[in-house]
Amino acid sequence: MGFLRSIRRYGYPFRDKTRIRLYALQHMQSRGFSKEGVPNGNDAVHPVLIIGAGPVGLVLSILLTKLGINCTVLERNKAFSKHPQAHFINNRSMEIFRKIDGLVEEIQRSQPPVDLWRKFIYCTSLSGSILGSVDHIQPQDLEHVLSPVSVAHFSQYKLNMLLLKQLENVGFQICTPESLEGNEQSCEQKIMMGHECVSIDASDDFITVTASSVIKGKRVEQNIHCNILIGTDGAGSTVRKLVGIEMRGEKDLQKLVSVHFFSRDLGQFLLEENPGMLFFIFNTEAIGVLVAHDLRQGEFVLQIPFYPPQQTFEDFSSKACEKLIGKLVGQEFGDVDIIDIKPWIMHAEVAERFICRGSRILLAGDAAHRFPPAGGFGMNTGIQDAHNLAWKIASVIKGIAPTSMLNTYEIERKPIALFNTRLSLENYKAAMSVPAALVHQFIVNGIGSILPTGLQKVALDGIFGIGRAQLSEFVLNESNPLGSSRLAKLKHIFEEGKSLQLQFPAEDLGFRYLQGALVPESNDIESPPEVLTGRRRDYTPSAQPGSRLPHMFVKVNPLCEETISTLDLVSVDKVEFVLIIAPVEESYHLAREAFKVAEEQEISLKVCIFWSTDSVEGLEKGSEAALSPWKNYADVVEAQSSTSNWWDMCNMTSRGAILVRPDEHIAWRTSLGLAEDPRVEMQRVFAAILGEHR
Repeated sequence: MGFLRSIRRYGYPFRDKTRIRLYALQHMQSRGFSKEGVPNGNDAVHPVLIIGAGPVGLVLSILLTKLGINCTVLERNKAFSKHPQAHFINNRSMEIFRKIDGLVEEIQRSQPPVDLWRKFIYCTSLSGSILGSVDHIQPQDLEHVLSPVSVAHFSQYKLNMLLLKQLENVGFQICTPESLEGNEQSCEQKIMMGHECVSIDASDDFITVTASSVIKGKRVEQNIHCNILIGTDGAGSTVRKLVGIEMRGEKDLQKLVSVHFFSRDLGQFLLEENPGMLFFIFNTEAIGVLVAHDLRQGEFVLQIPFYPPQQTFEDFSSKACEKLIGKLVGQEFGDVDIIDIKPWIMHAEVAERFICRGSRILLAGDAAHRFPPAGGFGMNTGIQDAHNLAWKIASVIKGIAPTSMLNTYEIERKPIALFNTRLSLENYKAAMSVPAALVHQFIVNGIGSILPTGLQKVALDGIFGIGRAQLSEFVLNESNPLGSSRLAKLKHIFEEGKSLQLQFPAEDLGFRYLQGALVPESNDIESPPEVLTGRRRDYTPSAQPGSRLPHMFVKVNPLCEETISTLDLVSVDKVEFVLIIAPVEESYHLAREAFKVAEEQEISLKVCIFWSTDSVEGLEKGSEAALSPWKNYADVVEAQSSTSNWWDMCNMTSRGAILVRPDEHIAWRTSLGLAEDPRVEMQRVFAAILGEHR
């Protein structure tokens, strides 16, 4: 019961007072948005309402605002958490952040230098024997050949602060219930803190969310109407529960206690002795994983296994946690300052649906998928959910596409979530291979059903004592045959890349949508599910439909020395497609017909003509003459430092063409040129991407 009480204390449970009332929505996919039927004629119907002001909700708010879509954010907490939580930002998320003014530069300035966090270290204590270490940063990770930006190590709460600053720069206000009193209808461009979603009513015309807040000690409810509702409210999503969407997968993989603390002395000690990101500590006194969020500031999170009902959360008091820290460190540091202690449960689950109610209610981030932390897939997958979703919402609200286009969000993102669940599980198993190599595995499950309550903790302590005894220096040394065998097994695990991995370039940059808002190739046969090993695989650039556009440094103005990434050719400020061609007449003809179709259908299109460094003769007048009267084009020259020709890297000929979506994923391509009428083909392509009934 102690564990359950502690969960309630931290606001995890689903409250019985929440409710949902649903109406018929059979017409919603084909109809435009409406404000008819609002209970009070003065009430506004907001275009987008986002529930949850974590990184996913904040990134989605920024991207929508940049695309000209007003939105409102509800956050049930009155203040933002400073518990570090996620801390690894992968390549693809950093690429998305490059589109948010100055965000990447702020992260890079604020994060610790890479040499302080590139390693995972396995040891008997922070001042004891090193069992092994793994360097997770390879030279190519820092060379910007495959991506214009490197990965980052930056705590989630610090990222939230930077995202809030970005939102304030575009006109958002952070509001308390008191500051909104008497002005409840003016909600757009606001983050409404201390407002909890307690009910959702969905009709043909709009969605009504009832938000509950406390003002001057009294609970107040207000209705907020919106066209689209997105739940980004975390693993225990109220939105998901209110609309009745179940999670599917593996629950309760492991229970842990997370201890957030500061110790500048410990940080300085590790800076001098053995800097790293994660420290896996196994000794006769304790077992835990120490996450070094910032060694320079001495900020850490200790993750400790937790086994209820044999243990209760009350067993992890500040004093008890200080003792555990001392045992794992191997010496006492007098400046340990424990900030927060929280229980949490590791799951590997994906929501059965990401959208419902006529494509008007959607889930993103942890509300849609919950992964083990191994590999940092949680926050990164959520940020990429937001990137996929933003341009689609903008397309629907601006009338570029029907509401049914939002169905492609689930079609594209759910397979990625399922894949990342499998990959994070394999990586979690890899993490468990190290303790399995060090000690005999023992089973805790079932003790509670066999022994009386009073003996359960004694039995658990006894089992732990037996297990930890195998970690003593008497056992773990080369002179002891058993210890020598285990150390050799451990060395093999590290050398073969079979331990916990940090980076997955092939999956991070190479994930691909097979169906959705794209045109698959006729010869594109879905391959059987990959056999996942949890090991790092290198990324190979691809221009297949559904893939992220390959990165190459180019110059838009040949006379200018400044280079940009091909990813920068895609606008973040409008829903615009990019057609990439070579400077050949056949492709110019395709571009002219594409411009005509885009103009007829009121679609924004930019054409980029790729010139190799040895074929820029005629560049100045060639495209202008070929594409007149259209002006929205750019001549792009490959940077001389590029290692290969653009079309070779894409495994295409220069007679080919690539159409890129606003989220930098490829929507369509022709590898060898078009045999059919280009005008008819482009009509077919845009209809397939944006929906037939436009």
